Formats: sequence, structure tokens, C-alpha cells
Amino acid sequence: MTRPQFAGAAIAVLAAASLAACNKPASSAAPATPTVDTDKIADAVKADATQRIADVNAHDAAKVASHDAVDGVWMFHGRSNAVGPAAIQASFQQTLANNPDLKVVMSDPTVDVAASGDMAVLRSTTTAAFTDPKTKQPKTTTSNSLAGYKLQSDGSWKIEWSVVSDTGPAPAAAAAGAPAPTS
Repeated sequence: MTRPQFAGAAIAVLAAASLAACNKPASSAAPATPTVDTDKIADAVKADATQRIADVNAHDAAKVASHDAVDGVWMFHGRSNAVGPAAIQASFQQTLANNPDLKVVMSDPTVDVAASGDMAVLRSTTTAAFTDPKTKQPKTTTSNSLAGYKLQSDGSWKIEWSVVSDTGPAPAAAAAGAPAPTS
């Protein structure tokens, strides 16, 4: 092999090696991951939660239940779990029968969105004002609320599960001179 032929062959081998290094096998190439707009998802979930509270305050049980997925579960303190929109609607109608003047306020809603963009959790505090059916006196309760939202096939967000847990009465004031409790 002559010197120019050897140089040409060497260049061809180096070029082939360079191309081979650039073209990784398909099995080792990472698939492109779409960017998830977690702020947009959080805004959509907060908007749904705000609308649900408006539906609660309008005493529209059908609209309240329309925010839940087909297999959604509502866990409300002091009640059996309600599964599915029909059961959730019936449970809310029972609430309205006992508390016809019910008004609810949601505060401090926070949404955590899964990196995959298909699930989100809303946590908030809710305050309910109503007339106590036993004492006939105005009453206010505060609850912690959690709701797990899931992206539906139509692009909407529906509640898969929600938990409303009464926070109970405020702790009694510490006796004078007694040390404050620590956690």
C-alpha cells in the first residue's frame, strides 16, 4: 500500500469511527421527556377546588359531585366513605338536610404536582359555618382537607380521593405558670 493510499484508508477508518461514536444505538438513547408545566396544573387544580367550594355554597349537590372521578372516594369525618359521584352527591345532600345554612371557606390552598404531570394533591384548611342541628346555635368548624387529583383522558382534572378531617376544638390555654407544651 502506498503512502497516499494508507493515508486515505486511515482517514476513512477515522471518519467511520467518528460517525459510529455519534450514532448511538436506539436502545441506549434516552427518550425525549415532555416538559410538564406544574404551575399551569396547580392553577387548574386550584380553580377546580375554588369552583367546588362555590358549588358547595350554592348547595348544588350534583355540581359538587361533578368534580369527582367515576371511582372517586370522599372521606368526611364522622361518615362512612362515599365512593363515586352518586354516593358523594347523596352524602352531600344529607349534609345539607342537616345543615341548610352551610357556608364553607377554603384558605391556604397548596398544590403539589407529580413530576409526571398526571397527578396532584391539594391541601387546604376549610372553615364551615352552619346552625348546629342539636343546639340550634350558630357553629363554626375548621378542618384540614386533602384532595388527590388525577388527569383524566379528556384533559380535565378530577378528584380521585378527598379527606376532610375536623381539627377539633382549640387546645385549652395553659394554666398560669405551667410550662408550654412542646412537640
